[in-house]
Amino acid sequence: PWEAVYQQTQRWLQAGCFEAMVNDLRSILRVAQGRHGQPSAVILDGRTLQSTCESGTRAGYDGYKRKKGSKVHMAVDTLGYLLAVQVTPADEQERAQVRSLAQEVQHVTGDTVKLAFVDQGYTGQEPAQAAQAEGIELHVVKLPEAKKGFVLLPRRWVVERSFGWVNRFRRLARDYERLPETLAGLHFVVFTVLMLSNAATILQSS
Repeated sequence: PWEAVYQQTQRWLQAGCFEAMVNDLRSILRVAQGRHGQPSAVILDGRTLQSTCESGTRAGYDGYKRKKGSKVHMAVDTLGYLLAVQVTPADEQERAQVRSLAQEVQHVTGDTVKLAFVDQGYTGQEPAQAAQAEGIELHVVKLPEAKKGFVLLPRRWVVERSFGWVNRFRRLARDYERLPETLAGLHFVVFTVLMLSNAATILQSS
């Protein structure tokens, strides 16, 4: 029955099983690709998910995206692997989540991160100070003034690719969850699947 599956999944999510798997797999994949096990740089960004009847009571309105729902704030390493995720109503600004994301990033890496690449939505003294308090320097990647339309920004494209990976899983195409903790936890489930697939590919080619 679905109730049993749901209850067991909640137990695993609350116990942090998938976070632990992602952290271990990230280190393994980084070393396999000639990197240090823990990153020194990350990319921060957020995306807005359309709300549903299950999540509508905690939704906010994102005026920029013209969408009512939840905002998922993510930190990934320079290979696109997940480090931290926070879920808020869509009307909360991305810059307000810098402190909590930075704290989680340093917790899972052992304070190895020194630099975070962000977009212009993180411009300002407050987010810079919040990151600096955790030993991280924010580097704002700006859109070239003369460019119009789609522009591939240095470093910033990595987190957009990570969002693309997540979007392939229909459960995360919208916010179908009653609890924000469940939505955050499912991102770790998805990255566990993605990273296990990457690890299998590396093992087969070695």
